[in-house]
Amino acid sequence: MPFDELGFYALAGGAKNPRAIVDEIRTAEQLGLGTAFISERFDVKEAATLCGAAGAVSDTIRIVTAATNQTTRHPMVTAAFASTMHGLTNGRFNLGLGRGIKPIFDAYGIAPITTKSMEEFAQLMRRLWSGEVVTDFQDSTRAYRVLAMDRPDKSPIGLTLVAFGPDTLALGGRCFDEVVLHTFFSDDTTAKAVQVVKAAAERAGRNPDDVKVWSCLATIGDHIEEGLRLKKTVGRLATYLQAYGDLMVRVNRWDPDVLTKFRADPFVSSFRGSIDSKATTPELEHVATLIPAEWFASSATGSPPQCVEAVRHQLGLGCDAVILHGATPIELGPVVHEYATTQSTTVTGDRI
Repeated sequence: MPFDELGFYALAGGAKNPRAIVDEIRTAEQLGLGTAFISERFDVKEAATLCGAAGAVSDTIRIVTAATNQTTRHPMVTAAFASTMHGLTNGRFNLGLGRGIKPIFDAYGIAPITTKSMEEFAQLMRRLWSGEVVTDFQDSTRAYRVLAMDRPDKSPIGLTLVAFGPDTLALGGRCFDEVVLHTFFSDDTTAKAVQVVKAAAERAGRNPDDVKVWSCLATIGDHIEEGLRLKKTVGRLATYLQAYGDLMVRVNRWDPDVLTKFRADPFVSSFRGSIDSKATTPELEHVATLIPAEWFASSATGSPPQCVEAVRHQLGLGCDAVILHGATPIELGPVVHEYATTQSTTVTGDRI
C-alpha cells in the first residue's frame, strides 16, 4: 500500500529530458510514494503533457499539478484537461493552482493572478465539472459569454492550492481540498501556516481535517553526490531568492540585508537564468557563501535516519503529509526504505 502521507516532485528542478518522468513515476509507485506532484516551467515541463504521461504509466499513485497557472490557458482548456486526467487515472488526478512568478508573467504578457481571482476560478472549475452552464464569467483575461462542458462523469475532481502568504493560505482552507506549502519554510512559519489553513476551513464551515496540508521539504541525503547536493540545496534556494526573495524573507522573518547583499553580488546580479539549472559546482560553492546556514535548516539532510526524522518532524508541526522535494525517486530510495522500516516497527509496537 502506498504511503498517502508521502509525495515527491517529478522532474524536480530544471529538467532536460521530459521522458525521464516515465521511469520516475514507475519507480515512485514501486517505492510506495503516494502522490506525484508536477510543476510547470515554460520549456520542457508543460504540465498537461507530463500529467498525461504520468497517468498512462501508473496504476495507484495520485497525480497533482503543483502548480499550473489559470491565466496561461483558456478556462475551458483547463477544465477539460482536469476532466480528461480524472478519467484517464480513474480519479487519481488533482488540479493544483498557483499564483505564478510576477516578473515572468510581466515579461511574457501573461495576465496577473490575484487571491480573489483564484477563488473565483476554483468555483468556476467546480461548477463546470458538475455540469453547470456558466454565463457571463469574467476574469483578468477577458469576459466569457458561455462556458459549459459535456462531462458524463460528474464525480468531484480535487483542487490543490500552492500557498505562500496568509491570504492565500486562508483561501486554501476555505475552498480547496489540499494546500501545498513552500520549501524552506521555517518551523515557526510552517506551524503558523497550518493553523491559518485549518482556521480558515473552520470559519468556512468545513471540517479542518478534510483540508490536507502538505509540507514541501527539501530531502537531499548524504548518499547523493556532493555537487548534485549543492545544486538541489544551494541552487534551489538561490533560485527562489532570484524569483521572489522578498516574499521568502518576509514570510520567514529572515534578515533582509542578507537578501540585498545576495542580489548585489557580482555573480548573482549578472547571472542569466535559474541558478539551479545553469550554475556550475564552483559557482554554487560561491553562492553558498552568500546564504546563511540557518536558511537551509528546514530541510532533510544527512543519513537516511536523519532524513526520516526531519520528515516526521514536519508531521509533528501539524502538516498532514510531506513532499520529499528536490530528489528523484531513485535518490529518495534509501530514505523511503528507512521510513517504511521504522513505520512498520512503530505500527507493530503500537499494536503490542
